[in-house]
Amino acid sequence: MRIKLIYGSDTGNTENIIDNHLLSLLEDKGFDVEVIPVGGIDSDHWKHDKFILGIPTWYDGELQSDWEEYFPTFENLNFKDKTVALFGLGDQIGYDEWFCDGIGILAEVITKNGGQIIGFTEKDDSYEFEDSKALVDDDTFYGLALDEDNQDELTEERLEKWVDQIKEEYYINNK
Repeated sequence: MRIKLIYGSDTGNTENIIDNHLLSLLEDKGFDVEVIPVGGIDSDHWKHDKFILGIPTWYDGELQSDWEEYFPTFENLNFKDKTVALFGLGDQIGYDEWFCDGIGILAEVITKNGGQIIGFTEKDDSYEFEDSKALVDDDTFYGLALDEDNQDELTEERLEKWVDQIKEEYYINNK
């Protein structure tokens, strides 16, 4: 299954998640992945129908710099007939009022513009933050929320479960 993985990364944490964990997990599950930094995409990249978007949240709920620069274009994309899985990074302790807000900011545009989001994950007891735009409801994230600053020991397990989940959901949506 062909998929485009588009991401932004200023400090390298998001890129490291992709390079050291996510890409091999996806390939092991049969995904053919094209990895593209958001700063290097053009309109042709959005002609595809299956995506994973990766975004860290900066400061007080702000978009990562490349996503912020691209956001005016992103807001006008047509996501009809597109399926998107989201993952994001945040800091539950230092920025607990804005944990992984970037996920929610992108999810709002995708759904408003006709896209289908898959890969929702449960907010279990291991998470400890005050608020997040990444939440669909009190118990569910729009995607996978990771915290490399405070819970990096949970990243691999969370990614493995999420990749299995999105593989199944992409398959179900393409019957």
